[in-house]
Amino acid sequence: MTVSNDLEFPHPSLAQATRIWWKIGVLSFGGPAAQIALIHKEIVEENNWLSEQQFLNALSFCMLLPGPEATQIAAYAGWRLHGVLGGLIAGLLFVLPGAAIIMALAWIYSVYGNVPLVAALFYGIKAAVLVIVVQALFRVAKKALSQNIHWIIAGLAFVGIFFLSIPFPFIILAAGFTGWILGVKQASDVAPSIPNISVKQTTKTVLLWLGIWLSPLFALALLGAPDLLIDIGRFFTTLAVVTFGGAYAVLAYMAQDVVVQFGWLTAGEMIDALGLAETTPGPLILVTQFVGFLAGYKDAGLMMALAASLLTLWVTFVPCFLWIFAGAPYIEWITEQPRLRGALQAITAAVVGVILNLSIWFALHVLFGKVEKKQLGFLTLWIPDVSSIQWLAIGLFMLSTYLTFRWRFDMFKILAITALLGAGGKFILS
Repeated sequence: MTVSNDLEFPHPSLAQATRIWWKIGVLSFGGPAAQIALIHKEIVEENNWLSEQQFLNALSFCMLLPGPEATQIAAYAGWRLHGVLGGLIAGLLFVLPGAAIIMALAWIYSVYGNVPLVAALFYGIKAAVLVIVVQALFRVAKKALSQNIHWIIAGLAFVGIFFLSIPFPFIILAAGFTGWILGVKQASDVAPSIPNISVKQTTKTVLLWLGIWLSPLFALALLGAPDLLIDIGRFFTTLAVVTFGGAYAVLAYMAQDVVVQFGWLTAGEMIDALGLAETTPGPLILVTQFVGFLAGYKDAGLMMALAASLLTLWVTFVPCFLWIFAGAPYIEWITEQPRLRGALQAITAAVVGVILNLSIWFALHVLFGKVEKKQLGFLTLWIPDVSSIQWLAIGLFMLSTYLTFRWRFDMFKILAITALLGAGGKFILS
């Protein structure tokens, strides 16, 4: 089914949209905040394919879902423009470029143990990505914080996650409940057209995508696949269901189980995996693919690594299409209900606080070599080691800020410039 946009918005051809999805997939550095900002820039600001309200509604909805929210927003935007085919193209092109890079880096890492050249190239990219995250903060805040209560919710969300380490799902639930009770109302710019989707059609969609998602697991069990593949399939399938709050919410949980419970990676290898995922395009949750590859390589070499990596990709990302294709037709209906709309708007406001948390956390880890996490009673504090300040990263961040806001440089140019300067600077300083 193809879902048409409102008449006053331009409707691109599938080929035009595919080119944009490819561009987003190649340039989607920096984790969920930066990726959501990039999708917003391309789809809302530059091409005007979705309205601001449609994007914010989708953002709120995707934040309620388990799994990587940026991937789900891309799939939703593609679905909104060209139905299921458009959603598949958008979601796959958002994931596959980064997955190909992670696959190559995982192979290099498995064989050689480290990737210093790649780390040097991506050193500068981190500084540029920090600018993208800050842009995301301002853009989303400008649109989402339309009432005083939204500012309060955003502030409380930031304090809760940054200083009190309250789990992200609880913050989202509290914000949604608050919005539901208050019934916050905000007029929409465009009266949305609500797709006429029956419960029967939704049930068919759920059953179809459940079958697609879980069929490899049943096939592996029936064929007597190695225990490692069975364990990886079960673990990451479970992870895809329980990981409410997006990529950042799941990393600590996953890292602990991968290192302590299963022993697939060492703590040092897990940190390297997170670092590579942070500095490559695509969803941050692609770190699961890296984990699968290394676990398979250690167990039985390259072929097992490829099988484990592909299985991990499948069970991690197929659910995204299940949630979107089954739930997206109801987003506009949800946002027309005063209390449901109030809940979604409150959740979006809480997301502003979460992005602020990510911005500060990311800035600390980009601009300082060492950042220590300290507990002061019930407070969590992130204390940077001033002696580890990264002057090169600060210079690259300032350059990226200047090129972005003063000269409006294209993102690709900025990433290329900072990558080369960062690699050169690291070489000179080493």
